[in-house]
Amino acid sequence: MEVIYINSSVLYVAHRPYNSTVGEKTVYAQCKDMPAVLIWYLGLQFINMFLGIPANLTVLWLIHKNKGDSSTSDIFILHLAIIDVFFCLIPPLELANIVFLTTSSTWYVLRFFYGLKDASPLFLSCICLDRYVAVVHPITFTELKDRHHRAVLAIVVLIIILAYAAAKCVGNIPNFEKVFTAMILGAFAFMVFCNIAILWALQQSGPGRDEMHPVKKRACKMVLIILAIIVFNYFPPVALFPFQEYFSPDVFRCYIHYVAFGLMDFSSTVQPMLYLSKEKLPQSLNCCHSCTTHSGPGTDEMHPVKKRAFKMVLIILAITVFHYLPPAALFHLEKYYSPDVFQCYINFLAFGLMNFGSSTQPMLYLSKAKMPQSLNCCHSCTTHLQ
Repeated sequence: MEVIYINSSVLYVAHRPYNSTVGEKTVYAQCKDMPAVLIWYLGLQFINMFLGIPANLTVLWLIHKNKGDSSTSDIFILHLAIIDVFFCLIPPLELANIVFLTTSSTWYVLRFFYGLKDASPLFLSCICLDRYVAVVHPITFTELKDRHHRAVLAIVVLIIILAYAAAKCVGNIPNFEKVFTAMILGAFAFMVFCNIAILWALQQSGPGRDEMHPVKKRACKMVLIILAIIVFNYFPPVALFPFQEYFSPDVFRCYIHYVAFGLMDFSSTVQPMLYLSKEKLPQSLNCCHSCTTHSGPGTDEMHPVKKRAFKMVLIILAITVFHYLPPAALFHLEKYYSPDVFQCYINFLAFGLMNFGSSTQPMLYLSKAKMPQSLNCCHSCTTHLQ
């Protein structure tokens, strides 16, 4: 299989040329000298399927159930969850296409779903915009709260995403990869700007009451969720793609490509899980609700000791997956890499993720702890939104 290389961003947008013939090598056969990341990518996609689909369906159900008490951002979260559900359906076809098939017809279907995922950060940008207006311009937010401009914006963004996916499906548009480059960099910069502006506004609010206004409280939680998604899922493509020329073609095609898009695609699971972490699930859906041995069957709250233990388990699982699983997975397959690739890429990537745990661990601990008022940047945001 002949490979398409493109400058500085989206590697192989089309994944294969359009004059492909039967009998060419599969993607897996082309990367047989360094298959570890490809295996990791496919494993991540299937985790996406098994966790992402039920998580996103739960988000959709909660939004439908809580229509009367919904957030203004729920319309964007709804569309984002729908896109993620469809994207999480493709791993079986992707596995067959990468490992077994050499035909070009299936790539048209995959490219359409890739296009949906590529452009989904536009809905995250809409969420950031909505939270930015709520916190930084509360009067404007109140005036626009009951109007239909969010529905119109959601429809416009959905049309843009479908148009982008259709164009990517066709795949023969000159310089089309630059559209993705501009879109992902623009969305990333916009989300960072909105979140920093929100945090700055929350920090600058004067002290007053002990309770934060509910709108600003939701905004603060949403900011932390989106910042986590940006750092773990969208920062790697933004950081890696501009340096394509510094990698050899094989390393970029078989390694950097799947690292960047694997992390980006995994947001289909991370986004709904983080959303659900801030929601109060019904008793029938809360897997922890049955842990009431000390509380008794008649109480709605889990015993505080078990509640703390459950939160700590989630924190340790997150640390294990993001920081200690990559070294364990990559070092075991050292023999499949050339000495230079392992020394210059695998080694630093694995230990970089592992060492970053020194920041993630205390931040995750602080996220579950009740901080004093003097240290809580969100606690002082007490301005009334009339």
